[in-house]
Amino acid sequence: MRRIQRFPSPGPKNSMKYSFKIVSLPRVAFNFLIISLCRYLPFLGLKNYLCRSLLGVKVGRDVSIGLMVMFDVFFPQLISVGDNSIIGYNATVLTHEFLVEEFRKGPVEIGANVLIGSNVTILPGVRIGDGARVGAGSLVNRDIPPHTLAAGVPARIIPDSGDKSLSTYTYR
Repeated sequence: MRRIQRFPSPGPKNSMKYSFKIVSLPRVAFNFLIISLCRYLPFLGLKNYLCRSLLGVKVGRDVSIGLMVMFDVFFPQLISVGDNSIIGYNATVLTHEFLVEEFRKGPVEIGANVLIGSNVTILPGVRIGDGARVGAGSLVNRDIPPHTLAAGVPARIIPDSGDKSLSTYTYR
């Protein structure tokens, strides 16, 4: 089960109508500007610094955040990425969900040495274990255990076939 907190809509309208009562408009606008800048920055060190210092994302050492990665604009401080992990091109990491009758938020924990493929969407409250790999285009809506391969919509664990070519490469 995802680790999320649930909050009822504060009024009769859908919860998104009250979004700026949940997080202030200036804070969301600032987060959006920094995240938009980071989406296009090719400089990994600078991108990590901006995410860490201005957004509150917990970014480990030697993390590679690919181009066009979209972090949550409302609660980026609920995201943590372990050392030596890669988040691929155009991935989306969400820490909140607006529903008609409620609003949800939850932390996203990405372990160390994790590979997140391109175009992956990670929903709030999910933990991806150390050494896990998530295939391109996947929807991560539940925890991924350490040292596993997961792929699909929704992401499912792919049994280990013993094929080491998935995890180690020899360049000649």
